Amino acid sequence: MSRKQNKWKAGLVILLVVSLILGMAGCGRKQSAGTDYYIYYLNQDMTGLELVSYEPEADPEDPDAMIEEFLSLMDEGTTRVEYQRVYPESVEMEKYEYENHRLYMYFNSAYLQMSVTQEVLCRQAIVETMLQITDITGVFFYVGDEPLKDANGNEVGIMTLDSFLDNPGEELNDIQTADLTLYFASLDGTSLVCETQHVYYYSSNISMEKLVMEQLLEGPVSENAQSAIPSGTGLISVSVLDGVCVVNLDENFLVQNYDIQESVVIYSIVNSLSELTSVNTVQIAVNGDSNMVYRKDMSLSEFYTANQELVTEEGEDVEVDQESQSEKEGLLNSGE
Repeated sequence: MSRKQNKWKAGLVILLVVSLILGMAGCGRKQSAGTDYYIYYLNQDMTGLELVSYEPEADPEDPDAMIEEFLSLMDEGTTRVEYQRVYPESVEMEKYEYENHRLYMYFNSAYLQMSVTQEVLCRQAIVETMLQITDITGVFFYVGDEPLKDANGNEVGIMTLDSFLDNPGEELNDIQTADLTLYFASLDGTSLVCETQHVYYYSSNISMEKLVMEQLLEGPVSENAQSAIPSGTGLISVSVLDGVCVVNLDENFLVQNYDIQESVVIYSIVNSLSELTSVNTVQIAVNGDSNMVYRKDMSLSEFYTANQELVTEEGEDVEVDQESQSEKEGLLNSGE
């Protein structure tokens, strides 16, 4: 059971040994290859980025030539079936300007037609590709002659590597703790129950947004609460940029339990994530698609903010041990 409060202590020594081994093995965002450059593409289901090592033909000391070459590669896309270009063919970069170590990129209006998930990944792919070029310290995005705005109507401004949430792996690391405020369904399914969890978890590389979602999927400890999210729902990805958190769930999210009101399901996720200082609004997608209505009234294309009016009960204040993935797999394989 993942709710045993003291289970983590027994495995501490083993985990520390594993951490040392993994630390010696090393980890990094770039693949092992005989080049220092990578081109970023979307994976096939548009839930993340893939890196392809690349040896440029242009002189690395000539930023303009490198920009032209990298932009051409990203615009052409790739013939490898497991990857795809980061923006649709309808999206065109009309021009760019490079001055004072900053790259200004101007796209046509079709850029705004991308889904939030694809736009965020597109932006990250472009920024991470371009910031490999010597002397470029930041990238600005424009649509037409207007600065790109985020889902909250704020100008995106300069983009750097620090602009993106980076969670490169799930390797075990030192045991971490986090205090989470989570919202689950009441027993009658008509409202939310607020539960405080003090979570022990095993990876310092996991983002807080992902940790929140994993604990929501695990369900509550409180006896007066139940999980609002349909049983069996899997988390594909969660990302946050400019205060907008995009949660991508698998198709099991659409399996309905009508004993729980649809607003309770949605705001269980929204309220829980909104407790994080990094999150202002939340959008939910299913297999990367947010162009749908959840049940009857909750459009997934909307950007939701927290709704405290649905919260009617307090749950428990508990300590929770999150099992490592290897432990979970071990339990499954043993049939427990």
